[in-house]
Amino acid sequence: MRPKQSAPEIASTSAVLWITAATVYLVAEAVSAAAFPGYSYATNYISDLGVPDVASFQGRAIDSPLHVVMNVAFILHGVLFASAALLTVRHRTWRPLARRWFVGAALVHAVGIILVGVFPGSPTNAENGLMLFHGLGAAMAIIAGNAAAIIAGLTLRRGNPRWLGSASVSLGILGLVGLVMLLVDSNSTAITLLPDGVWERLAVDTILAWELLVGITVLATRRRAGRAEEQPA
Repeated sequence: MRPKQSAPEIASTSAVLWITAATVYLVAEAVSAAAFPGYSYATNYISDLGVPDVASFQGRAIDSPLHVVMNVAFILHGVLFASAALLTVRHRTWRPLARRWFVGAALVHAVGIILVGVFPGSPTNAENGLMLFHGLGAAMAIIAGNAAAIIAGLTLRRGNPRWLGSASVSLGILGLVGLVMLLVDSNSTAITLLPDGVWERLAVDTILAWELLVGITVLATRRRAGRAEEQPA
């Protein structure tokens, strides 16, 4: 029988998964954007990179030759995020209620971003009614992903390093504010503070930043602890 992972092993594995999830997403986004003629991080939506159609949609020119790369990255991110979360809550730091809420938020985020990858925000899907699943998935991914960061942050505030908990909560709140401002700014003719792409990235990139922050901090902490144990008394 294979022995169970110890707490440090669980933490290290989940940290690698968090880092991998964010890296896969960011690399796919950069590569897909580079192949997209005239793509703007400020005015285009992230999901424009996953649209297979070459067309004009909602006032934006859509032409993403590497749409498969972005959609696969959406799906992989969801799988990696859920896997990391399920491993993370096996650590004794988590209280039962916080564990349930965190896992629930992580799974909702995972399902949501997978829906984004399976149902691109395309003119074709807008015509056949499948755009509903894309919009629902985007809302699930953004809200639940930032909520997961907040829940994790509240748990991390009881441990060390304490600043990591505060940073996690702050990132989650900032991401939700970005989503609210995206909805307000995009649906108002009186308010145009920033282009839609900026607000959307504020709402999404906080999740990616949280993954990288937690993953890198956990690995660095484990490495320092290992070196301290190796030093002679």
